[in-house]
Amino acid sequence: MKLFECQHCGQLIYFENTVCERCGYALGFLPDVAQMTALKPTGDGSFVPLADKSRTVSYCANYEHGTCNWLVEQPGELCRACLLNRTIPDLPENLRRWQRIEVAKHRLVYSLLRLGLPVESKSEAPETGIAFDFLAPPPGEEGQGEILTGHDNGEITLNVIEAEDAIREKIRENMHEPYRTLLGHFRHEIAHYYFERLVKGRPGYALFLATFGDETADYGEALKNHYANGAPQNWRDNHITAYASAHPHEDWAETFAHYLHMVDTLETAYAFGLHVRPRAGQDDNLAASVSFDPYTRKDFETIIDAWLPVTFAVNSINRSMGIDDLYPFVISPAVVEKLRVVHEIVRSKGAIASSAHAASEPGLVRRLASFFA
Repeated sequence: MKLFECQHCGQLIYFENTVCERCGYALGFLPDVAQMTALKPTGDGSFVPLADKSRTVSYCANYEHGTCNWLVEQPGELCRACLLNRTIPDLPENLRRWQRIEVAKHRLVYSLLRLGLPVESKSEAPETGIAFDFLAPPPGEEGQGEILTGHDNGEITLNVIEAEDAIREKIRENMHEPYRTLLGHFRHEIAHYYFERLVKGRPGYALFLATFGDETADYGEALKNHYANGAPQNWRDNHITAYASAHPHEDWAETFAHYLHMVDTLETAYAFGLHVRPRAGQDDNLAASVSFDPYTRKDFETIIDAWLPVTFAVNSINRSMGIDDLYPFVISPAVVEKLRVVHEIVRSKGAIASSAHAASEPGLVRRLASFFA
């Protein structure tokens, strides 16, 4: 996420803000230009965005619920992100959960738009669009119950109980996961969708098979085996998470999600002008200057070379606060190659011409692996 400022007073503002705390101006997000803007009221319920004074805008219809600050052309419309919702949980009892879910979902959609990926709702494109179903378990039911987060042909289901930090943490511990967040769920599930849109039946499919394996292998049996026997002992050699070892579809989804983690976090580092140069040790590869926009960077080497030092630095800062590592994962040379393939497919929007891609330089990854163990 990049940094934003109020065009009226220059105050730094967050992506989710609706009011500038310094000058009191209303704030909203213009998705077509990926810009937060201060808003000048027109007197009829619409606004002139100070980031683009040539037009008038209104808040998304979901603004009234406190779930969206994105801007639309006509009053009463849903924004690009909210159009993707097919089912929302019962209100008002689930309002706070829905608000938390929308914070994560809007950040996901921001990334997809920045990458230029297709973002259509099922109402716009019934066969190829996206539909989010946010479902709540019956009152009094603890844990996930029978509502499982998942994807099926563009239909993405999320159990709203995941918005409860304590419950989500309990699920994370029960499943022996190092990381479990709402944003992580969205990034994982949308990856399954983009396999259908960008990979299957497209020029990059051969590259996918060579990198992730045979996706036609029985998915149900693979998951049954994974949950019964766990991941192979050497899963870290070839996968970003234990779950990624269950099936090529899950390997793709976990890797795709981590690619989104990388580009969005590095965009924030870029916005803050982050430089990492340790004052101890002799390894120059632990130094990095995030002086590029990862959303527009064509070569993958620059992204991965910056990512590892940055995560080592922020993990160290977290430990100083007694907090678990921000990024508790080990990136092996094989995983670097998988991330590179995701990068190529995403950048080409599925039109990648061949399976030829540059060989990675694994030395940096091997040298840093011990720091993330």
